[in-house]
Amino acid sequence: MVQSAWKSLTRIFPTPGTVDRYEKMRACAGALFGLVLTGLCSYFILGKDIHAAWLIAPMGASSVLLFAVPASPLAQPWSIMGGNILAAIIGVTCAKLIDEPILAAGVAAALAIGAMFAARCIHPPSGAVALTAVLGGPAVHAMGYSFVIVPVALNSALLLITALFYNNATGRRYPHRPLPPDNANKHNTSDVAPTERIGIAPADLDAVLTRYNQVLDISRDDLEAIMLQTEMQAYRRRLGETVCSAVMSRDVVTAEFGTTLADAWSLLKQHDLTALPVIDRGRHVIGIVTKADFLKHAEIEPHEGLTERLKHLITPSMLSHTEKHEVVGQIMTTEVMTADANQSILDLVPLMSDSELHQVPVIDERGRLVGMISQTDMIAALYEHSLTSEYVKP
Repeated sequence: MVQSAWKSLTRIFPTPGTVDRYEKMRACAGALFGLVLTGLCSYFILGKDIHAAWLIAPMGASSVLLFAVPASPLAQPWSIMGGNILAAIIGVTCAKLIDEPILAAGVAAALAIGAMFAARCIHPPSGAVALTAVLGGPAVHAMGYSFVIVPVALNSALLLITALFYNNATGRRYPHRPLPPDNANKHNTSDVAPTERIGIAPADLDAVLTRYNQVLDISRDDLEAIMLQTEMQAYRRRLGETVCSAVMSRDVVTAEFGTTLADAWSLLKQHDLTALPVIDRGRHVIGIVTKADFLKHAEIEPHEGLTERLKHLITPSMLSHTEKHEVVGQIMTTEVMTADANQSILDLVPLMSDSELHQVPVIDERGRLVGMISQTDMIAALYEHSLTSEYVKP
């Protein structure tokens, strides 16, 4: 009986949050910083005569959104500015036209919500702004529509400016926008990236949100990103922690900065490779040279043959000073994506499928080259896992 009652009682409380202590302290310090600075700036701008309007109560609620949940659609710049100003205008109007305060307060809040829906600037504290305009007393009523500018617009703008500075300074992008996708189609066609052709599709999420038909305190793009990451996490759990060192090639053919183009091309042909990692004497990866790099710098013209241009590129000029490329370091790609030896191979799937990397150098904890993973290695590892999964099924 007691246990059943306790379970019923615990259902009242929300589940524990997932944010760490740093994020909680960051939000608290942000509210302190934002409200104090907003109040001080309002004091210096407005002077001592209207001290009651330096800072209105709804700014406390706005600070919760701007500093504790800056990624929320309810906390974005247009939400706080548009929502508060619209609510203030509606609240002042209702206070002037409706004599009964309770009725005026209800109408003001209802109209403010409708206006925020129409303007796509829903900001919950704006409801309190509308009520303040109606129930704020003679001092607020005497301001009339100037209440919209001072203190509502002024307080909102100052709090927004502090949030812009503080959130970005503490590692939170604000205004919040989803990161641009790094898996765009490389061929300029209408096809989506390979990893987006399976699993949850954007149209699936749109259909579910339409049926759900409720306002969510998270943007659609963020929700999609979380679902895709959850899908990948579940796949990692099913696949197990197969790391790069288990499937990589260890006998790696490499080049150095000063390797001649002729020698590098010979290595690519001799070992039937598409890329050579370029290392220094400490075996740190400083670049990668591919067959595509050779073709790019061969500057092939339509009327010229491929063989002739490549032969011209890799043949040394035998001059002490020349503008012609002579060594690997002059044509290699210096921005190289590498993988850690203990990194899960699933992390490389988007790189190899969407970014179209054919080979990825693998480094140890000291940054030294210890292997290479190719698309062939990835296919073999995933195929082996699929066979194992089928074998162990009851």
